[in-house]
Order: sequence, then structure tokens, then C-alpha cells
Amino acid sequence: MQKHISPSALARDHRFNRQTSEERFSDPRHSMEVGNVDPGAEDVADRARRRMHGIFVGEIQALEGAGRTAFDFDTNDVPYELKLDMARQCWDEARHCEISIKLAEHMGGELGEYVETTTLFEAACHKDPVFRLAGVNRALEGLAIDVFTQMRDFGDEMGDPILSYCEDYMLADEVTHVRMGSKWLRSVTEGDPERRKAALEFQKVVDGLFNFRGQRGEEVDSPIRLAREFRKMAGFTDDEVDDIAETSLKQRTELEAERLAVATAPQ
Repeated sequence: MQKHISPSALARDHRFNRQTSEERFSDPRHSMEVGNVDPGAEDVADRARRRMHGIFVGEIQALEGAGRTAFDFDTNDVPYELKLDMARQCWDEARHCEISIKLAEHMGGELGEYVETTTLFEAACHKDPVFRLAGVNRALEGLAIDVFTQMRDFGDEMGDPILSYCEDYMLADEVTHVRMGSKWLRSVTEGDPERRKAALEFQKVVDGLFNFRGQRGEEVDSPIRLAREFRKMAGFTDDEVDDIAETSLKQRTELEAERLAVATAPQ
């Protein structure tokens, strides 16, 4: 079995339509809009199915990423207990995949209905395990905390106890996964402040991409709301959450300025 595989080596069947991060974030034909799951929207069912498909894609790549981290590094690179935590995370993510598939069917969706972007697994391919912890366990699993909190509340608003219960169940695991990342990032970089600083900068890059140009924040109209209290349970500080919110707000302001410029440009 090969160590440190590339994202293109992920095995998928004919149902999956893969897209690279470069295509998603660089090609103007691909939208950065994530879409709010507003219970009052006319297309709420489609928006919810799209969000659930994105959750499933995240779960299967999180499973693959945690498995790679457990396998790619030996005990000269990381503590054995870290590898055990990654193995435990694989177990959780496998359950989440099964739950997400059943929820997609429950909501009238199916696998492959929407595109799969490999961004999460790309973050899990970094040569430094500390960067994987920062990019996957803290940044992307942190995003999962935000999304699952929102989807749990959406299930309550829609009167769907199945959706609400399943999202709440997975949310508890995500808090644990982020907390493991916070714990091991600090432990492995103890005495190496430059490595820790570089890993946290990498986390900021990933967080910046997954603010979706300002669509994540603490404002009421944010398509994805930051789940501050759950993030703090998972090892984030208030300053770290503030930094994500401030970066996202700046991105939103820049996007609105771009749209205004296009709308007012001479034809």
C-alpha cells in the first residue's frame, strides 16, 4: 500500500463527478455560493439536498484523510496515541458516511447528484502531519461544526426530527475531532513555535477558502453561522473565532464591492 497518495488517486465509481479545488476556487464559471438553507425559500428542498450531498462528500474524504494520517506516518513522526485517535476518527467518519447516505435518501437525494470537490482530502495530503491537523481537524472539521449546528436547527424548523437527531449526533463527534486536532497540534509543536505558527497560518488559508467569500459569519443573514460555543468546546479560543468572523466579513465586503462595480459599469 502506497504512502502519501495524491488526491487524484482516490477511488470512486461512476456515480461521482469530481472537481478539483483549482476548478472550484479559480474558475469564474464555478460559483462560490453555498446557498442558505432558509426554510421559507421556494427552492429549500434542493438547497437542503445540495448541502447534505456536500456533507457526505466531506465525511467520506474525512474518513480517507484520517486513515491516511494514521497510515502515512510512523511513531518517529507522531505519537502512537495520535495514530489511535485518527483510527477512532475513521470509525466515526464511517458511521457519518452511512448516516449521510440515509439522510440524503430521506431528503429525496442520491449520491452523485452534485459535484464532489477534493479540497478536504487535498488538505489531508500535506507532508507535515501538523499541517493536516490544522487544515483538516481544525479548519474543515471546524466548518463541519458550523454546518451540523445549522442543519440540526434547520431540521427543528422544518419539523424533521430524523434530520435534527442525526445532525446532533454527528455534531458531537465533530466537536471531538476538532478537539483532538487542537490537542495534538499543540502537543506535537511544543517547543517548536515556528512550526506551530506555520501550521496555524495554513489553517487560516483553508478557513479563508471555506468562508466562501464571506458567506460564513455570525450575522443573522450568514448562509453558514459560526457555532462559537461548540468551537470553544473543541479547543478554539474566542480570538480564533473572531479572526474567522472578521476575515469572512472582509471577504463579504469585497465581494459586494465587486458586484456593485459590475452592476454600475458602463455597458
